[in-house]
Amino acid sequence: MATGYLEILRARHVTRLLVGTLVGRLPNATAAIAIVLFVRAEGGTYSLAGALAAVYGVANAVGQPALGRLVDLWGQPRVQLPAAVLSALAMAVFAFAGTASDVLAYGAVAAAGLFTPPLEGGLRALWASVLPDRGHVQRAYAMDAVAQEVIFTVGPLLVTLCASLWSAQAALLVLNAIGVLGALSVVVSAPSRAWRSAPREAHWLGALRSPGLLALLGAFLAVGMALGSITVAAMSYADGHGGDQVYGWLMAGIGLGALIGGTAYGARQWAGEPARRLQVLVALLAVCYLPLMLLPGVVAMTLLTVVAGLFLAPALACAFVLVDRHAPRGTVTEAFSWLVTTFTVGASVGTGLTGPVVEAGGALWGFAVPGAAGGVSLLVLIATGRVLAAPAGRAVVAVRSENDPNRALKARFSSGDRA
Repeated sequence: MATGYLEILRARHVTRLLVGTLVGRLPNATAAIAIVLFVRAEGGTYSLAGALAAVYGVANAVGQPALGRLVDLWGQPRVQLPAAVLSALAMAVFAFAGTASDVLAYGAVAAAGLFTPPLEGGLRALWASVLPDRGHVQRAYAMDAVAQEVIFTVGPLLVTLCASLWSAQAALLVLNAIGVLGALSVVVSAPSRAWRSAPREAHWLGALRSPGLLALLGAFLAVGMALGSITVAAMSYADGHGGDQVYGWLMAGIGLGALIGGTAYGARQWAGEPARRLQVLVALLAVCYLPLMLLPGVVAMTLLTVVAGLFLAPALACAFVLVDRHAPRGTVTEAFSWLVTTFTVGASVGTGLTGPVVEAGGALWGFAVPGAAGGVSLLVLIATGRVLAAPAGRAVVAVRSENDPNRALKARFSSGDRA
């Protein structure tokens, strides 16, 4: 297992791109908790803190695919670094202005979320250029999915550490400054500077004109709902079994399970059709959510959360392969950004839906939601199985394409591509 990952990490540029992307994503991974801590330190209410965090999340969901499309059109350095700087400046405005003006606070966090650079999608677009072997690319996707769990586990710890050593304001400023440095490290690298998206047909739907991508987005909207619902149901369970410390263990269990599953999944080469494999992984994911409804003691419940997380990272890694396959020509960064957005929106929807469920039926019914959402995701994948398994058709590419710098007036079509 270690040999497989070391082989990838030894490849030129891989470690720099992976670490730089993780560091660049720190502001996004820590934004919600950093905003809440800062608002509370300013004397604001939990309602205000939650509303500001929600505004950041919505703006981020809107900005990722939009910026991803710009990356496909203009390249990574011209979009990623300016976006990172603008996002950090907006968060700095929030940190210095505080919550005295609601309009300024909401505007600043909205701008910070909107301009968060799509480093995640950008990294996945680069893998094929730095890892020519297709099997290595698939393993890199698994490593990428595992790295996500690391950043969302370590990030909150860094926020709380920075806030305790200095202040909540310092946490906002320092982590966003570090994020800019991470983005800078990526965009000045040779692969990022040299990367160019394939020519694309000018089309207002962009990546969303792919039926295969739409099928994946529908399935992972439900997976996101499952993950979001667990955060609420676990809080309800923890309230009756020890409080915040137990809640932390349960959330860490999900992350640990994803780390274990993703690491094991990426340790081997997978043959066969990825669409079929994704169905199996999502089915296992849904089944592993069901034992949470047993509500055993804390130790057993923590172990069950580890099991519940086992197939999350493998499912994401397999989905990355399918996104790469079904993204229309010249839209790969945008397509990966849409997956990020859909997953984020799904998690928010799951959180919102599970709150009333928990209030009505307690933690038991709260933990029924992730299993049901996982089942919905599986049904979507089964219903669209033929679309996902079909070889991806590439969009017709006109000479007057969106990222054609010459902007030729005559529209011609390449003979090798089909709509």
